[in-house]
Amino acid sequence: IRWTKTAGSASDRFQDSSVFNETLRISNIQRHQGGRYYCKAENGLGSPAIKSIRVDVYYLDDPIVTVHQSIGEAKEQFYYERTVFLRCVANSNPPVRYSWRRGQEVLLQGSDKGVEIYEPFFTQGETKILKLKNLRPQDYANYSCIASVRNVCSIPDKMVSFRLSNKTASPSIKLLVDDPIVVNPGEAITLVCVTTGGEPAPSLTWVRSAGILPEKTVLNGGTLTIPAITSDDAGTYSCIANNNVGNPAKKSTNIIVRALKKGRFWITPDPYHKDDNIQIGREVKISCQVEAIPSEELTFSWFKNGRPLRSSERMVITQTDPDVSPGTTNLDIIDLKFTDFGTYTCVASLKGGGISDISIDVNISSSTVPPNLTVPQEKSPLVTREGDTIELQCQVTGKPKPIILWSRADKEVAMPDGAMQTESYDGILRIVNVSREMTGTYRCQTSQYNGFNVKPREALVQLIVQCGVSPEQSRGAESPPSTCWPRCFGCSPGDDWPSGLRAHIAGSCPAFHPPVPPRAQIIPPLPTPGPRIALRIAAWASTLGFQNWLPDRCLVSLFSSFLFLSPAGKAYAPEFYYDTYNPLWQNRPRVYSYSLQWTQMNPDAVDRILAYRLGIRQAGQQRWWEQEITVNGNIQKGELITYNLTELIKPEAYEVRLTPITRFGEGDSTIRVIKYSAPVNPHLREFHCGFEDGNICLFTQDDTDNFDWTKQSTATRDTKYTPNTGPNADRTGSKEGFYMYIETSRPRLEGEKARLVSPVFSVAPKNPYGATNTAYCFSFYYHMYGQHIGSLNVYLRLKGQTAIENPLWSSSGNKGQHWNQARVNINPPTSFQLIFEGIRGPGIEGDIAIDDVSIVEGECMKSDQPANNLRSGAVGTLAHIRLIPVIILMSVLSHQR
Repeated sequence: IRWTKTAGSASDRFQDSSVFNETLRISNIQRHQGGRYYCKAENGLGSPAIKSIRVDVYYLDDPIVTVHQSIGEAKEQFYYERTVFLRCVANSNPPVRYSWRRGQEVLLQGSDKGVEIYEPFFTQGETKILKLKNLRPQDYANYSCIASVRNVCSIPDKMVSFRLSNKTASPSIKLLVDDPIVVNPGEAITLVCVTTGGEPAPSLTWVRSAGILPEKTVLNGGTLTIPAITSDDAGTYSCIANNNVGNPAKKSTNIIVRALKKGRFWITPDPYHKDDNIQIGREVKISCQVEAIPSEELTFSWFKNGRPLRSSERMVITQTDPDVSPGTTNLDIIDLKFTDFGTYTCVASLKGGGISDISIDVNISSSTVPPNLTVPQEKSPLVTREGDTIELQCQVTGKPKPIILWSRADKEVAMPDGAMQTESYDGILRIVNVSREMTGTYRCQTSQYNGFNVKPREALVQLIVQCGVSPEQSRGAESPPSTCWPRCFGCSPGDDWPSGLRAHIAGSCPAFHPPVPPRAQIIPPLPTPGPRIALRIAAWASTLGFQNWLPDRCLVSLFSSFLFLSPAGKAYAPEFYYDTYNPLWQNRPRVYSYSLQWTQMNPDAVDRILAYRLGIRQAGQQRWWEQEITVNGNIQKGELITYNLTELIKPEAYEVRLTPITRFGEGDSTIRVIKYSAPVNPHLREFHCGFEDGNICLFTQDDTDNFDWTKQSTATRDTKYTPNTGPNADRTGSKEGFYMYIETSRPRLEGEKARLVSPVFSVAPKNPYGATNTAYCFSFYYHMYGQHIGSLNVYLRLKGQTAIENPLWSSSGNKGQHWNQARVNINPPTSFQLIFEGIRGPGIEGDIAIDDVSIVEGECMKSDQPANNLRSGAVGTLAHIRLIPVIILMSVLSHQR
């Protein structure tokens, strides 16, 4: 028998054993415990029996009278007002009844033409308003509001009085402190609040915006004192004056406690090369960051090997824009030399003093190398029991060793400490009292903090948390439940259990918190509940040496449903593989296919998996379409299983659900989302790239150029120093959309090149009856705005001709603050690549951008195609001339073949 409640829980402690008794006793009942209580009885046969009873808790709070003046005629004192409202409010159950008195006179509706009594419709009878119209001399008097619940449960009536006079006025106050107040930790701070008006005399209270006042706070009327203030005491403090006339008066001040904390650094190798290592002759940037309060008092100073360091042409010291990265300073070492090796120290301090400086040392030497992560072989997968304390370990190498970030890799859930990411300084994640919900894959990855600002290194650790089972059950035998199972189901040994049996359970079973049933399925036929089960449990106990013992109700009820179980019956969830190479392809214009791959978690821990149930539905839809995927033979641990999804509609995304099936039924399911993105096809029919995905459509940076193209969106781009160049949105006009651009600010020099290389495209098979190559329309959008714009060139590189690049298109100079489209017909005879080359102009206002690159089979529409594929200008004309013999040669070779 169990008691439950419609709102809240019985006794406010839902898991107390008392709610499982036939009698529910609630001592010292409170108003929030009222409601309907349900008694539910079940014994495993048929449907549960349910009865309910309603509990009403009656109460009456002290009434409160507030006074308000006419909104449209508000002045400082009520003496000049024509209308006054007295509002009486009291919380109660059942609903309260109000009555008003003026002196000893009972006021009723209609008894005085100058008085109106009514209830606002929106308060449902909990408020009574006395309206004094055209205020008269006799209206200045003592008013009393009597609240009554008609003596129900012997609750007496309650009364409150208010005296209305020609001096009645709302409160006003003044703070005798500055705003804000900046103090050092450890100091005592005193806030003084005084009343400057109000009748009756207002009461003063202090509140804090972040919650309750600190426990050490000393209050004396309107004076608030905080001795030995700390950073936790900072925030906005407000003085509130209230006399129930008009609106309360409120004045606030902000207390700022100086603080310096979380000193961190990171090393950025030359950002214009892909190498993660520090190299002689290239740039190195050291960044230091602290959390400073207040941030405007923060100052930095740099030292090398203990000697002060000043900004120079090769040692450039800057302080980052506070709006972009607050509390950060950078030291750029241009053209690194051996003599630059040493220990660099950045010291953060506050101008106001009183706070210890933070000093951060960074060593730059030949042994300073980027990090690497590995997982010891014996540490993954890590198998443990529920309730244990475990340590997940990632070994980090490199100098310096960065902070390691731990997170869940298999699903978007919080870590055991409640945060989405947990920091570790030694690479170890310690989990106390592990539970079954924590089973899964964990990701450890390097952060930029206290290490290299490069692409994060990461590794995966698999954690398997098991509930204890007997050796017979681990083999799937039809045996009575193990001694661990009662605790798994939240049933602990009863007082009538033999002491030896209790000791046997305590010695062989860990404590499981919270109770979680084992991975088990009922094996039919289900035995008949009742005495027969009690005898079976007694027989099982006798095998342990406990004769002539009958189990208590807890065990009989529990094992009625779970006597014959096999923990080997329910399979673990599969794990999707997200690193499939080119998983998406298309062979028809409107549909695409997807290669789905996964591995099976712990295939040896369950009965053989016979099949998978595959469910698929379009994103946003409710209905799942299901089919079974048959499995032949046993699945090996780590085996990669592949199944191709076909006939998916472009560009829709789909949810995919995968459920393993054994002879005992379905196991745990896993769901993932697959999204359409333009694939790189075996034979090119159509290609579209807006640079929105993480791999920028498989474009790569050319290793032979001077610097790289950068993926960017307007929402994240800092235009503070070069506002007169570059796009203000992507090609579609979105601030969030991405594009590729060349950054021409320092240290770039005029004439330096950045080259972006497309993936290799395989052309469609040629017509067997003719020698004509397949024609394609190649188009893209470009943005060339700024007074120092250089050139943008596009080249066609044919397979086998790595040293020969045919110019396709070129443009130079300022084209205005807008996107332009270029279209070019190409007839490649073999596999090819496209190369975008940006050349830096004479100054920093020369950013060039590209977006929405597409290649479509068939020639460009004549109406949309420019008259000259190569834009105007000397460079364009020369490129056009050089391209003619190449095209003629390709045509001759085609006819020869």
